[in-house]
Amino acid sequence: MKFVFFSPHFPSSSSEFAIRLHQEGATVLGIGDAEYTSLEPRLQAALTEYYRIDSMEQQDDILRAVGFFTHKYGKIDRFESMNEYWLESDAQMRTDFNIEGTKADFVDNLKQKSKMKDFFQKSGVDTVRFLKNPDQDSAAVFIEQNGFPVVVKPDLGSGASMTYKLSDQEELDYFLHTRPQDTEFIMEEFVDGIILTYDGLIDRDGIIRFQASHRFEQSIMKVVSDDDHLRYFCLKDVDPEVERAGRSILQAFDIKERFFHIELFKSNKDGRLIALEVNMRPPGAWMTDAINYAYDVDIYSRWAQMVVHGGQGEPPAGHYYTGYASRKDRKTYAHTHEDIIQRFGDGIVRYGEIEAIFSRASGNRAYQFRADSLDGVREIADYIQAEYY
Repeated sequence: MKFVFFSPHFPSSSSEFAIRLHQEGATVLGIGDAEYTSLEPRLQAALTEYYRIDSMEQQDDILRAVGFFTHKYGKIDRFESMNEYWLESDAQMRTDFNIEGTKADFVDNLKQKSKMKDFFQKSGVDTVRFLKNPDQDSAAVFIEQNGFPVVVKPDLGSGASMTYKLSDQEELDYFLHTRPQDTEFIMEEFVDGIILTYDGLIDRDGIIRFQASHRFEQSIMKVVSDDDHLRYFCLKDVDPEVERAGRSILQAFDIKERFFHIELFKSNKDGRLIALEVNMRPPGAWMTDAINYAYDVDIYSRWAQMVVHGGQGEPPAGHYYTGYASRKDRKTYAHTHEDIIQRFGDGIVRYGEIEAIFSRASGNRAYQFRADSLDGVREIADYIQAEYY
């Protein structure tokens, strides 16, 4: 298999996917804007060849790189990055060179939140009521029907950037008068609840080869707006209701041979499971490694085996609950790093700094840890994030 890996160096976890592809026998061809000498040695060894471009934003540069690889190595079998940001570039290259995978004519369904909701309805999973391109009049009607608060967010894109909770008319008026005019927004009813994810691997025949679930008890929107620290937990088992909803959504989108990350609300009011977003990529913010620690697997290898060789094995059972708790440099914490290591010992499985571009949502540095129960990982997170006043 000839696999062109776009941006194999960023985010840092991308290199693990590229390395495992090489270990499974694929010819891995990299395209990126970093100097080859700056790539970590393990990644250099995994790449058969690396084509450096000046800008990852210039389609002509990417086109020339793929054309070069095609001329030298023959027809390319896959073109992929592991980053939501490059979804459109990935799809365009697959279209231009007739490479298997999601093409440009479908990618808007994965990028635009308003179009996602059509597929959620097709899946039979509840979704939030929404309004596209709100203005003063249409917003007034929507709020009369649904009430405050409401959430506004860009229709295109991922993450919590420019996502706001509006609690009254004054905040709505301010948003309508100050919003960027070059960005299309949607307005959604506000759901008070937690986020549960459905994550895993689906092979080229549509068979789910791995599944896991994360639990977010904080609002990511509020974490970003308040510049707060973040926590979340990888669960030992996937809730059957989450699994049913996730499988229905995957079937509605007809996605094949992908890592998937589906976000669902669990309403505190009535217990409803409500579809929020679908992302055809690995989960971010150390969640991929959380799966490894919770299930005692190498999910990077399982993905590479699936891509290179087809379906591989049945989903394993989870062994632990794995937690993530970040810290912010602007906060003062009650316990030192040494205190944390001394108290929890081998329960702490990873500690490190977060890449600056992700720090607003994910923290400046973070701990990953595991325990036998959800209460156990909550206790560790509480200790790590206890503040000194």
